[in-house]
Amino acid sequence: MVCGHFAANDRILSIFFWMFTYKRYIFAGTKALFMTESVEQLHLLTLNVGLAQHHADWNWQDVNSPFARIYYVTEGLAELVLPDGVHPLRPGRMYFIPPFTTHSYRCNDHFVHYYLHIYEDAPACSGFLEEWKFPVEVGGGELERMLFERLCLLNPHMALPQSDPKSYDNLITLERNIVKNRQRTLCNKVESRGIIFQLFARFLKEAVRGNTGTDERIRQSMADIRQRIGQSFTLNELAEAACLSKDHYIRLFKKETGCTPQQYINQKKIEQAQLILLTEEVAVKDLAYRLGFEDASYFCRLFRQRTGFTPLQYRERVNR
Repeated sequence: MVCGHFAANDRILSIFFWMFTYKRYIFAGTKALFMTESVEQLHLLTLNVGLAQHHADWNWQDVNSPFARIYYVTEGLAELVLPDGVHPLRPGRMYFIPPFTTHSYRCNDHFVHYYLHIYEDAPACSGFLEEWKFPVEVGGGELERMLFERLCLLNPHMALPQSDPKSYDNLITLERNIVKNRQRTLCNKVESRGIIFQLFARFLKEAVRGNTGTDERIRQSMADIRQRIGQSFTLNELAEAACLSKDHYIRLFKKETGCTPQQYINQKKIEQAQLILLTEEVAVKDLAYRLGFEDASYFCRLFRQRTGFTPLQYRERVNR
């Protein structure tokens, strides 16, 4: 009886542990977001962090990077131009720019802000940032300023020498910063990651599901696509894995995400190609085959359609 009693208690504790670890509620005002993800899915690396002071010299057009940006404004005014419109950057506020988001900056006066560039390690296998739609702007305060200040103190070697994106959105700088991140002491990594999570949580609190829909079969299919992004697979295989007919799978995928499965596959392959072009020295033909394209010419055409550049032009543009 005693052994049975303890066994039952162990089962109850295991159930509660599983519930609190994998089925969490995050309350944002009166709204609860039901999340199945765990914090272990977040693999965020610090690429750059620092304090920037500008005097009408922060005007960069059509910036697009494989990493996310978080800003905290301390003084002055500027503007952030995103696909959904123009967002004023105001003191005491924080701002989030997702990876692979084309954007521009406008600054006509004195402007001071903290910046944090975060890279989702192994994005093809994770995709956490992709599955959520984050607010562009959230409130900030003295705590957020202190967190940024501490993060800068911990990582002085990760400050940008200049603000021109072309100076840091390139192969050499990205590789160097990833190496720097991994070479830090364990204590530094733990404290830095804790600060990043606190800052990121401000946006996650108000996040909503993105265009991934609510159908678990489609969400799992999207995850499978990201995990197998370097492989060739057919719509029949994806539909069979989702236990759907091909036609039903395509209709449901488009209903849930706003795009067809093939459009999503191409988007993820091109995003992965952008990242590889930034982080590795690889021939375009080899890159195409590596991402499951049998025709390198088709890969180049698709890359240009999505980015406005051929793979070689893209590499030259970000590495110059």
